[in-house]
Amino acid sequence: MSTFLTRGLVVLGALWTLPNTLIGLALGAAGLAFGAHVHWRRRELALVFHRWPWGPGGAITFGNVILHTGDSLDSPCVTYAHRAGHGDEPSIVLADHERAHVYQYLALGPLFLPLYLVFGGISVRNRFERAADRYARTGHGWWPWAR
Repeated sequence: MSTFLTRGLVVLGALWTLPNTLIGLALGAAGLAFGAHVHWRRRELALVFHRWPWGPGGAITFGNVILHTGDSLDSPCVTYAHRAGHGDEPSIVLADHERAHVYQYLALGPLFLPLYLVFGGISVRNRFERAADRYARTGHGWWPWAR
C-alpha cells in the first residue's frame, strides 16, 4: 500500500476514533496535575501520558491516547494468557501491545469500547486482548477476528 494511502487511512481512522481520543485526553490531562508527563510516540500513533497516577499498573488506550502508569512503554510484560496460567509464553513489549489497541481503535472508532466490553473487558477471554498480545509477539494479527 502506498505511503500516501496509508497516511490517509490513518487520518480517517483518527477522525473516526476522535470521541475515544477525547476521553483519553481528558483523563490524561487530569493526570498532569498529579505528576504525569506527556509526549508523542510516532510508532504508536499515540500521545502517551507516562506516570499516570491511577490504576493497578500497566497501560490503557483510548483512541490515539495511551495512559501508562510507568516510565517507559518499552518495558517487557507478560501476556494475558501467561498471567491467567494458560501457558508459558515469552514476555512481550508493552508498546507493541498498546499499538495493537491503537490500530483496533482506528479501525472500529466509536464501536471499539462497546465491543471491547461485550467481549469481556480486561480479561484473557477478550479477543481484543488476545489479538494485541498476538501482535506484540509476532508483529501481525492485531485485528480481533484474525486467526
